[in-house]
Amino acid sequence: MADGSPDAALVEGINGISGHLPGFLDSFLSFCGEYGLPLASVAMVVVTWMWARRQARPLNTVAGVSWALLGGVVALMLNVPVRALVARPRPFVEYPDQVKPLVEHAANGSFASDHATFTMAVAVGLLLVHRKYGLIAGGIALAEGFLRVFMGVHYPSDIIGGYALAAATVLLLAPLAMALLVPSAHRLSATRIGPALAAAVPAAGPAGPAGELPRQRRGGRRGRGSRGRAGGGRGRDHDPEANQHLAA
Repeated sequence: MADGSPDAALVEGINGISGHLPGFLDSFLSFCGEYGLPLASVAMVVVTWMWARRQARPLNTVAGVSWALLGGVVALMLNVPVRALVARPRPFVEYPDQVKPLVEHAANGSFASDHATFTMAVAVGLLLVHRKYGLIAGGIALAEGFLRVFMGVHYPSDIIGGYALAAATVLLLAPLAMALLVPSAHRLSATRIGPALAAAVPAAGPAGPAGELPRQRRGGRRGRGSRGRAGGGRGRDHDPEANQHLAA
């Protein structure tokens, strides 16, 4: 590389691996880096959602899974001004003789990587909900970052920047997001999509809001007790035989 930077040397070396691989393998890895792994991240959200809706507090857990996906979308939106501000050329634009892109790509800003940002945001969000699924999604994000460099469309620092943006977005905005998503999940559970949010959504009883039934039951017991005592008193007052036994 002309400037001798580690970032440029890494992208040249990793992208150069493609020259030693069969053409069909280059195409397969490029497809995975462009579409396959981001779709795999979305699939992990679906898998975690199906697990979450069967938990003891499904609505709160589903809200957390929702934030994993929405956090990825928010991070992508925040990356738009970042890329415009940094305006870093793509490696295949800056070093056309050394870096050969494996896919047709627009010569827009390189920092930070959208693909790395989205996949890592999903991974961090899922990690807050389920450790195992979050780690699997994290592995997908790491593989995505490597493939974006392998394809010659990003520098390693673009990937690291995307990871940092993703983690900061999901973690810092999580309290606000959950404050909005949890009540929304509870409201939606009373609609037709309730079964998609929880495997068993508690149904409202016909007797009205919770708290009224105990008072009604206590009142019924008092009424029966009062009637029984009153009836017993009247029976002793008006039964001649009972009065004679009492007198004796």
